[in-house]
Amino acid sequence: MKRRHFLQLATACSSWLLGARGGAAAEPKAAGEVAWSRSVPVRYEADVAVIGGGIAGVSAACAAARSGAKVLLVERFAVTGGDMTSGGVANFCGQLTGQGEVFDTILAELRRFKAIEEKKPVFHYEILAIVLQEMLLQRGVKLLLHTRFVDAIEKDGRIRECIVCGKSGPEAIRAKQFIDCSGEADLARACGFATVKGRPEDGLQLPMSMMYFVRHVEPKDAFPQLQEGRFEPIRTKDELPMTSVWPDGPRGNAIKVKIPMFDSTDTESLTAAEIRGRRRMMEVLDYHQRVEKKPWRLDHCSPIIGIREGCRIVGDYTLVVDDLRAAREFDDAVARGTFYLDGHKPDDDKRTYILSHEEMQVPPYQIPFRSLLVRDAKNLQAAGRCFSADQLALSSARVSTTCSMLGQAAGIAAAEAIKRGCDPRDLDAGLVRKTVEERGAKLGV
Repeated sequence: MKRRHFLQLATACSSWLLGARGGAAAEPKAAGEVAWSRSVPVRYEADVAVIGGGIAGVSAACAAARSGAKVLLVERFAVTGGDMTSGGVANFCGQLTGQGEVFDTILAELRRFKAIEEKKPVFHYEILAIVLQEMLLQRGVKLLLHTRFVDAIEKDGRIRECIVCGKSGPEAIRAKQFIDCSGEADLARACGFATVKGRPEDGLQLPMSMMYFVRHVEPKDAFPQLQEGRFEPIRTKDELPMTSVWPDGPRGNAIKVKIPMFDSTDTESLTAAEIRGRRRMMEVLDYHQRVEKKPWRLDHCSPIIGIREGCRIVGDYTLVVDDLRAAREFDDAVARGTFYLDGHKPDDDKRTYILSHEEMQVPPYQIPFRSLLVRDAKNLQAAGRCFSADQLALSSARVSTTCSMLGQAAGIAAAEAIKRGCDPRDLDAGLVRKTVEERGAKLGV
């Protein structure tokens, strides 16, 4: 049997709440706090550890593995894909071509299953979960599902291990390079690296959305109408929150409902968002049945609420909205965005936006490698919606196609750093860009 190594983990409740950096020992600071310490096994060792298995995390892991790195991917749910699978967001936004070989492979596999409508483009999210799983396994990525990131051991900007917890209990992962694809910058926050969230004046994040799915049935088979009390029946169209209706296969629809004013980085707030989302789902469905006479029966609701904006790292460079509007080019460009500035107002539930329609349009733009590098960290990158950007820039770059490009670039850089015995910041950014382009990413604007 392989010898088990042990490390001493000393932390206080949760390092990002108490301000301890990366698992450093902490004493209780008040009567309402506890300090705890235990030894946990270093169960896994890898070249690259990716925290978060959304489309950015999958792309990072696949790209690093293709480059020859030994890769481990940590995902808190039963499937990878994040909002695209568990969140039920079954359509791609942005340009589908020129995103790179990882996204090209995803599309090819969805087509093979006849699980994507090219014109929408709407896909079957359960098939996508299978596609992503098989891609990771075929490339030799070690998957840890039903596993949550807990904390990290960091010293002088270098992460040595991170602590995760699944059904086996707390365990440590030791890696040379780490990539934070958690969406909420969980790893960066645990280490005490600088992060930001929301709009500057009040911290309000771009609103969440709840996805649910209905089947067309005979009216007698629909659920009965709501009773007032716990739920608040919607009587007129003006009372509806922002609601979008998508196709979802034969005799089916997907419905998205805007849920604003919650914080995805706060336990109680995120809990309240899920509760609010399911209540609004029932109220909106009741309106469609009762007022619009839709013959709809609830099929299922996505297991998680969809999050547009969590917490973002402060990187070596912060992409700002003026970069997008000017189609600014970067020597170290590693990704390209094409989606409009989809900034829903964070403080109401109607179809309102931060910008006017004319202001929302942007030309194709580049994202620099420096925006993936976590300031003050040596062996940590961030990809997906927690990369370094202001809120409006993020409202465009957060979409799945761009997040896949960002993840692919981070994975390439992590593997290249291991080959060269250095950290990502010390790499020739031109080399990273060259590899990204050789793998099919179109970066020209």
